[in-house]
Formats: sequence, structure tokens, C-alpha cells
Amino acid sequence: MKDTKHSPVNLGKLARPLAMAISMLSTGVAHSSETSGYSLASVRTQVDQGNYQSAKSVIQEMRDNETNKEDDSALEFEAERMRRIEMEFTLKPEELLGSIQRYIPDATEDDIAKWNAAGLLEYKIINGERRYFRKAAYNLVHISSEAAARTNDYRRFTDKAPLYHLHPHHAAVVDTHQQTKAPLEQRFEVTYSLTVDADAVPAGEVVRAWLPFPQEISGRQEQIALISSSPAKNQLAPETQAQRTIYMERTAEKGVPTEFSVRYTFNSLSRFTDIEANLVKPLSNQAATSENLASNLAERAPHIQFTPELRALSERIVGNETNPYRIAQKLFNYVDQIPWAGAREYSTIRNISQYAAQAGHADCGQQTLLLITLMRMNGIPARWESGWEFSPEGFDTMHDWGEFYLAPYGWMPMDVTHGVLDSEKDAERWFYLGGLDSYRLIFNTDYSQPFFPAKQHFRSETVDSQRGEVEWRGGNLYFDQWSYNMDWKPVEAAAH
Repeated sequence: MKDTKHSPVNLGKLARPLAMAISMLSTGVAHSSETSGYSLASVRTQVDQGNYQSAKSVIQEMRDNETNKEDDSALEFEAERMRRIEMEFTLKPEELLGSIQRYIPDATEDDIAKWNAAGLLEYKIINGERRYFRKAAYNLVHISSEAAARTNDYRRFTDKAPLYHLHPHHAAVVDTHQQTKAPLEQRFEVTYSLTVDADAVPAGEVVRAWLPFPQEISGRQEQIALISSSPAKNQLAPETQAQRTIYMERTAEKGVPTEFSVRYTFNSLSRFTDIEANLVKPLSNQAATSENLASNLAERAPHIQFTPELRALSERIVGNETNPYRIAQKLFNYVDQIPWAGAREYSTIRNISQYAAQAGHADCGQQTLLLITLMRMNGIPARWESGWEFSPEGFDTMHDWGEFYLAPYGWMPMDVTHGVLDSEKDAERWFYLGGLDSYRLIFNTDYSQPFFPAKQHFRSETVDSQRGEVEWRGGNLYFDQWSYNMDWKPVEAAAH
């Protein structure tokens, strides 16, 4: 589950301070009259340490002297990463109390000191100054029960989602699968639109847009029918595209927003698996090879890495357990206990699984990448899936989940953000470890994959693809330059 909204921020061009040599020395970067001593690694170190002024100066110097041309794109993105982080971490310390008092009217500076000491208020030191995450106050009442208790009837985001708690739909899915071996099937009609702000692109320039489009997946998501698009001319990515989109172009007009939309229908099918732990065996090398599972067991930098910290965490969670299903349950239960909170943009995070393990909170994609990493470390193949989720009561949101593999059952869904349900029946309690409701819209079967046609500039979302992407020949259009809207409704299921 994601909660991602942005306010426009006007940031200046990259700074080039006059006292560059002094700045380099004060921040730990050795200065030389030659830029050959600079490197992409040293720039990244400065960015991670919050020395943005120094990093921006080095990047500009390297560009001006045309050194390390092979790193040009990576250097450009480091500059963009800093810009995006500065858009995320906007609250000055003196502004924090007022932000928190919107949720907790009687909050004090002493409370802030206490919450800071407990690590509940996410911040960064940027150029020597503390800046808090713009959602720090919002997240506080999601990750601290004590803080939430002091709000005026404030409901956490996850409390608003019907299927995040035991629901009649779960029982219906289980009963239908157990009695008939068939899924519950829902058909939906979706109208998705993306609107670029007026004059975000100069008049006469071509705006290029990629809107997310459903995957055709047998037994999961079927009978996809494109009804219309605006503009009518489009390029639909092949069904094999892991992050599927529909591509359109439109010429910008002065003073007028540039609009794109797509309308389609699809069937969403539930999943449920009665897993018997005693039937599950560790995956042999031969089985992993025959099923082409190697890539789903491996590290994949930057977001799936078997770091020493995650190895130690895995050992603490798993203990002496050897049964793959029981290991999966332990890992699933652990990650489920990480409190949900509004997320930073994924492009601002170096290693998402590591971040999820250390930040004290995580959203759906961060939880999922951590679970995928931990499962792979324990010999359980796991992979990404994402799109949107709906509900019987009208709730909807962008959402990420995944799949895992157990012999002899094969690939099964896992949704750790929905987590372990409060039920005495194992089939319902562990519903989301092997099962999935029929209120899903799947756009992606992997993360950080190329688009069709290829995007020429950086993506706004470098990991997921749920809102869309926009660019023109002058560069990428970031989230503060356009808006999106998802309209959906159930419709009668199409006949097979």
C-alpha cells in the first residue's frame, strides 16, 4: 500500500561555491587542481553523507572538464537524486512541532526530543542542517501507538483498507477454492488518466507518456480488453514486457494542460493454496535449474543484496528451522511486524531492502523487497509483483506484493503488507502467504525493467511502474509537474 502525493517545489540550479577548495577539505574530499582525482564513488559518498554542496560542485567540475565520460549518466542522476531528496526532506526543526500538532494538538518540544531519541522522526543532515521528512508527522502516528493514542480519533491509513483485516471475502475465497478448486473472479473497468501541468513543457513540443497497462497472466489476470485511449494513437507494450505500459504522444499547447488517458476491462482471479508443511522440501540444485529459478534466488543490486546486517537478521529470525514453508512463515511474520508508513520516493533510496530493515517503518514495496531478499537468502525463490488493489467497499491504492516458490506447489502469491490475518483458522490466518484476493490489478511482474518504447530520460519512479512516466526532449517530467487519477468499477464478468 502506498500513499504518495507531491507538492510543487522550485529548486535552483546546481551550486558552484567560490570557496570550493575549502569546502572539499571541510567535507573530507581531497581537492586537486585536476578533476581526475574525482570519481563517481566519491560523489556518492558525499551525497550519502549529506554534503550536497560539495557533491554538486564536484559533479559540475567533472562535467565542465569532461572527465569520466562513462560516468556522465550516473553523475547526472546523483545530481537528480539530491534534488529529489531535498524535495522529500523539507521540514526545518522549528517547523516540526506545528506539523505534528495537526495530528497531536498537545504535542510539545519535549515530546519531539523523546520521539527523536526513539528514532521515530525520519530526518537527514543536509549541508550541516537537519531536515525532517515531509511525512514525518503523518508517519509518527502510524509507527507509534503511543502517539496515535493522543490523536483526535485519527485513523491510520491501514485501518481504512477493508482487506487488511479479516473480511468475508477471505472466507469466500478459501471456501470456493476448497470446494470447487476454482477461483473467485471479478471483472473491472478502469479509466486511468495522467495530466501534465500547463506550460510544464513549451508549446509546440511533443510530450511522451507511458501509462501503466495490465499484464495478461493465466489464472491471475485474464481477458484484458483495451476500450479506448486519448489520444487514440498508441503503442501497447507486448505481453512479455515485465513492466507493461501503453505509450502515447501529444503536442503541448500554451496555457493548457496536456492530458492522456486509457480505458480497459480485465478479470481478476483469486488464489489460494492449502500448503502442508510436511510435504515441502528444500529446493535441490537440480530442481532450481530445471525450473529456471536461479535468478529468483540470487542477489540483484542495488535493492536485493545479502548484506552482513541482513544475514544476521535472517539468522535471528529463522533460528534452527529447516522446513522452507516454516521459514517462509517466520520471515513473513517478522516483516509483517514492521509498521507501515508513508514512503520516500524509491529513487532516493540506495538499497530498499536494507532501508526497510533499519528505518523502523516501511511501505508495501519496501516490505516486499525485504521479504524477497530474506527468502532468497534462505533458498526460497521469490520475485516482485505490483499494480493497484481495490476492495469490496470501494477502497483503492497503488500496491506492491510478490510471489514465492515452494516445491511441490510452485509459484504462489505473498502479500506481507496485508500480512497475517487475525483468525483461528490457519487457512485464513496465513491467507496472504500462498493466496491473494480477487481485487488486484497487475501491471508489473518485475521491478526496474525497461519500457516499450524505451524512455530517453531518467524515470521518476526507478523501481515501480504504477502512476506512469512522462518526458519531452528537454528531459523527464517529475511528479510535481503532473497528476494522475484512477477510476474503477466492477462490471459483469465476461463469459469464457
